[in-house]
Amino acid sequence: MKVSGFTFVKNAVKYGYPVVESINSILPIVDEMIVCLGDSEDETNKLIESIISSKIKIIHSIWDNNLREGGKVLAVETDKAMDATASDSDWLFYIQADEVFHEQYHSIIYNDMEKYKVDNKVDGLLFNYHHFYGSYNFIGDGRQWYSKEIRVIKNNKKIRSYQDAQGFRMDDQKLQVKLTDVYMYHYGWVRNPITMQKKHTDFGMFWNGIELHAKWIAVQEKKSSSFDYSNIDSITTFNGTHPKVMHNLVSKEDWTFNMDVRKKNFKNTKQRILYFIAQHFGWRPFEYSNYKRI
Repeated sequence: MKVSGFTFVKNAVKYGYPVVESINSILPIVDEMIVCLGDSEDETNKLIESIISSKIKIIHSIWDNNLREGGKVLAVETDKAMDATASDSDWLFYIQADEVFHEQYHSIIYNDMEKYKVDNKVDGLLFNYHHFYGSYNFIGDGRQWYSKEIRVIKNNKKIRSYQDAQGFRMDDQKLQVKLTDVYMYHYGWVRNPITMQKKHTDFGMFWNGIELHAKWIAVQEKKSSSFDYSNIDSITTFNGTHPKVMHNLVSKEDWTFNMDVRKKNFKNTKQRILYFIAQHFGWRPFEYSNYKRI
């Protein structure tokens, strides 16, 4: 069985992405790792080139600013990386620059890939998610987070990244997937508050479009230079272990994050009820899913 990993990244240093840790976390279970490097304004290229592995294959890209609205450019960059994977790979393992895969799941996901390799009904494998928020010690557990997403797909060139690179589709149809007993660790909302606010402000361009971007910037500039982490519906304490590749970053957390996990900030009674159902019964009714579980 042959497995190709792929990812894309731009300005990882500027915005504090754990991209080195991300790539290293799946290197042991892939035969090659495609990294699509965007036209960064920082030392991202040198950072990626510093990773010592013969598995890494770098391609270069210039992001199209005309594809900002709706995050479309993120899907385009994902497809560029995916299209550069080996034609004879059985599976493609996608990981975003702020995601890290725990080594405790290596054998599980590898065995699942072996199990479903020749099953033509299975287009991909579905992962559970831990969304870290504000600190490496807390995760978001409310409804605003997606609980699952596709991260391993069959090597079928008809499969394309969807919308803002959140998932995949084939011929504009949802993929048929098997749920795996693994978690992806998402660190996109764990940064020093100043770096987080800078990322939050700048990344508005990928969803607001060119015309609305100036208004977005004007609103953000009136806010504090530090990101307000209190605007979250619910968090809980993380009691597990972080991937080994993350231990150095976790130990360097140099900001204070104070939130009471008992306090909830739901918009309405409906959200409170849905949260209660998810926490007590493990069911998330009405949750959007860009896939078909089989």
